[in-house]
Amino acid sequence: MPDEPGVDGDLAMQWLVFNVLGFQAVWWACVIGAGKGWPWAGPVAAVLYAAAHLHFSPTRRRDVRLLASALVVGLVLDGSLGASGLLTYAAAGEVRLIAPPWILALWAGFALTLTHSMAALASRPWAAAALGVLGGPLAYASAASVAGAVRFDHGMVEGLVAIAIGWGVAIPLLYGIDKHLAKNEREAIA
Repeated sequence: MPDEPGVDGDLAMQWLVFNVLGFQAVWWACVIGAGKGWPWAGPVAAVLYAAAHLHFSPTRRRDVRLLASALVVGLVLDGSLGASGLLTYAAAGEVRLIAPPWILALWAGFALTLTHSMAALASRPWAAAALGVLGGPLAYASAASVAGAVRFDHGMVEGLVAIAIGWGVAIPLLYGIDKHLAKNEREAIA
């Protein structure tokens, strides 16, 4: 089978489709779950997706590094957005300083796209920032309107601007962290 023409390309395409669809499944489980009062649905979907992804990933070590980094960035960014009063997350509990588990599950799923379906952004920090500036607010606005998973307490415009800035920094930051950790790893081996 490996000698057949196009098999490697087909497998690569199947992997990218799995990567994109897996993250989308996590996104929907998180947003709908939180909006419907099932905050566990997203984290369960994220764990299942991450387990399958990491089992098959050709870059498992790098994916784990990015996943851990994204959880920290997500904890800081979404914790700050909640603590500022700009956003209220469904199923967040009493502590607004800490991002709820379903938001962190989103960050975990998103991290697993960075070296696969969004790999082209790794060497394009301005494109990564542009994706964050546009895609971050779109995702949060969708979560608010589709399922009520997020509420903009001080106006939608103020919240979306803060999200755009945060995500515009977060995506290039994650690629920068990944690059730095990979360099340190190579130097440690050499």
